[in-house]
Amino acid sequence: MQQVLLAASGGGTDGTLTKECEEALKNASCIIGARRLIEGLSEEYTKNRIPAIYPGEIANAICHCDSGPVVVLFSGDTGFYSGVRSLAPVLLQEGIPFLVYPGISSVQLLSAALARPWQDWRLCSAHGVNCNPVGEVMQGKPVFFLTGGSLGPAALCQKLTDAGLGALSVTVGENLSYPDERIRTGTAEAFAQETFSPLSVMLSEPAPNVERRALGFPDSLFIRGEVPMTKREVRAMILSLLSPKPGDILWDVGAGTGSVSVELALAASFGQTYGVECKEEALQLMKQNREKFGAWNLTVVPGLAPEALTSLPAPDAVFIGGTKGSMETTVEQILSKNPKARICVSAICVETIYEAIETLSAHGISPSVTQIGVSRGKKAGSLHLMMANNPIFLIAGNCDD
Repeated sequence: MQQVLLAASGGGTDGTLTKECEEALKNASCIIGARRLIEGLSEEYTKNRIPAIYPGEIANAICHCDSGPVVVLFSGDTGFYSGVRSLAPVLLQEGIPFLVYPGISSVQLLSAALARPWQDWRLCSAHGVNCNPVGEVMQGKPVFFLTGGSLGPAALCQKLTDAGLGALSVTVGENLSYPDERIRTGTAEAFAQETFSPLSVMLSEPAPNVERRALGFPDSLFIRGEVPMTKREVRAMILSLLSPKPGDILWDVGAGTGSVSVELALAASFGQTYGVECKEEALQLMKQNREKFGAWNLTVVPGLAPEALTSLPAPDAVFIGGTKGSMETTVEQILSKNPKARICVSAICVETIYEAIETLSAHGISPSVTQIGVSRGKKAGSLHLMMANNPIFLIAGNCDD
């Protein structure tokens, strides 16, 4: 049985190639890997080189190699977003034994160049996969992005800028370890307008002001103006019913000051929340509260439902705080995008309760109705009186699954 070695090329230059991998290449009878990697190898290594990148074709190439050590070459490190992850199970299934030789990764190269330790960085791949840079930078740590494909540094920076994080400090490393290596630090907004080498990585500082705490923020923390706001106890119950999960797509229809939107966005973490509102004053307050709480994954959507919902992605959960008389068409729009969307409607009028129950029932949803009556203490001389707020009704559907 021929020896198969899965080796890492490090940064791609001789200076980043480990002695172990260098010896493997020198002794190899056949080298398999991405065309860019094998064509860039020194002439001292075998000329028997097979370009292949997919696990199946690599396994097939190994089987057709002559006797002698076979090296499958990968860029960077074999344990850091490497093709080894998908190749290893295929080789095991085919009964092909192998050894793995690690290398120097791009995160190590940038860390060394900046003289910064990387053990507290979040590591994220944007190389040919979906990536949510806004959610990543909201986790309270610097984020290292392995870039590639359509999500290069400029595209990542544009996403950050669109979320209101244009002033965020980012560092881009191009062609690390090569003679034309270039490392620059600037703002996301500035770098969104630039062009970078395909061989680039990016380090973003964490997003500011991200508030992490149990649901139901104190009302006094929100910037309110003259716009009505969903109170703390009601917000806590709404989030309990909607059960937002990291990665969820959430809508807040009739968002007002954005108090519910903010809490949904922070709970969704890597997801995205859309606050839909038609009043200009409320839209500005929502933006201010987004910045105050660091809910950067909240997108403020001006307009009136259901028209304003047309271009939004399918929601996992929706809070309806107000529809200006278009309850039925709004629910239809929600369920047309996701029939299993969790829905919670707030109401203070009997007519709205009835309409919400009838609308959800007409779509085959068995709604639950919860009344919340909150009384708060108010000092009266040396005594305290309990002052009742208006009762709030929450009509929920698809929330018990």
